[in-house]
Amino acid sequence: MKQLTLAAAITLLAAPLLAGQCPADIAAIDAALAAGTELSEADLATVQELRDEGQSLHDAGDHDASVQTLADAKAMLGI
Repeated sequence: MKQLTLAAAITLLAAPLLAGQCPADIAAIDAALAAGTELSEADLATVQELRDEGQSLHDAGDHDASVQTLADAKAMLGI
């Protein structure tokens, strides 16, 4: 029972941390796009789609999916 309680507490504490990470990731992506990149137009469009999807997921409260989606965009940008 203690393990279940501990797992629940960790989960509850992790959610706000992930929620706070999303805006920082979005800002990093926006800054990298504003600074310019050598990505192709197709890759830039994909990065923008991933960024927008990450924003939508964050706004909907799905922070795990948002963080993963934004991580994909950041990886394409090399950040």
